Amino acid sequence: MRPLTDRALELGARALARTDPHLAAVISRRGTPPLWGRAPGFPTLVQIILEQQVSLASGRAAFSRLERVAGGAVTPRRVARLSEVRLRSAGLTRQKAAYIRALAVAVVRREFSVRALASLEDERAHAELTKLRGIGPWSADIYLLMALRRRDVWPRHDLALAAAMREVKRLRSLPSPERQLAIAEAWRPWRAVAARVLWHHYLSTPRRRMRA
Repeated sequence: MRPLTDRALELGARALARTDPHLAAVISRRGTPPLWGRAPGFPTLVQIILEQQVSLASGRAAFSRLERVAGGAVTPRRVARLSEVRLRSAGLTRQKAAYIRALAVAVVRREFSVRALASLEDERAHAELTKLRGIGPWSADIYLLMALRRRDVWPRHDLALAAAMREVKRLRSLPSPERQLAIAEAWRPWRAVAARVLWHHYLSTPRRRMRA
């Protein structure tokens, strides 16, 4: 389970460019995509929950407000001590406040270990994450792809990736999660690199950059 590094990202992009002309065209225009890595741990998992169904900018703003409410640092113990009402004062929805507090309590009680995910295979780590309230397939995929930097993860429920795949692969309609997986099968063992290439394409327009 070697994590994706800048060097591996370059190697993966070259490998994809040799086998897929559509991705090759994006890489030729835009270059190797950013790594877009995140620090593994509880704060990143919380931030991913906050980013569900909103823009990245909105998720980041919510996390900053949560930091202030938590006294400057989003840690399991600090969050577990906060009531859901206090969490909602940071602008969180009732659902997200409940999810984040439940996650913090699970970590404090040692019912769940964020750190242990790093030693698990992709499917097992994904399964452990999706056992948690508020962590669905998309959130689990994003954590594996960006925080654990796994090389062969495909976030099939990411709408930006679906839109980018439609444009780059010249599809008639937005691909379903199942069709995305079928198309991405050709990109193994570099599906996480292909995802970054498509995100790079998606964010290449000023309008989309502003929303991110």
